[in-house]
Amino acid sequence: MTDTFEHNPRVWTAARLREALQGLPDDTPIHVGVADGPGDFDGYTEYALVNLEPVEKDTATAGPAAAHSDVEYTLFADFKAGQYHYDLD
Repeated sequence: MTDTFEHNPRVWTAARLREALQGLPDDTPIHVGVADGPGDFDGYTEYALVNLEPVEKDTATAGPAAAHSDVEYTLFADFKAGQYHYDLD
C-alpha cells in the first residue's frame, strides 16, 4: 500500500511577488526552481521565467447552476538559455 500525504504549498499572491521583487533593477532576469517532488527543492530544476498569462479554469458546480470559468494567472517558464541537443523521439 502506498503512503499518501496532503501537500498544500502557500501560493504567492501578486502582492507577495511585488514585495519580493522590490528594489531589484528592472533588467534582472528571473529564474524558477521547480521541485523534484512535493516540497523537495534539494535537486530542483532551474528554468527561465518567460511569460505571465491569465488562464481560464473551468469550475464545475453542483446543482442547477451552470459550470463557470475562473481566471488564474500563470507564470510560464522555459529552459534556460544554452545549447541543447534535439530530442529525436
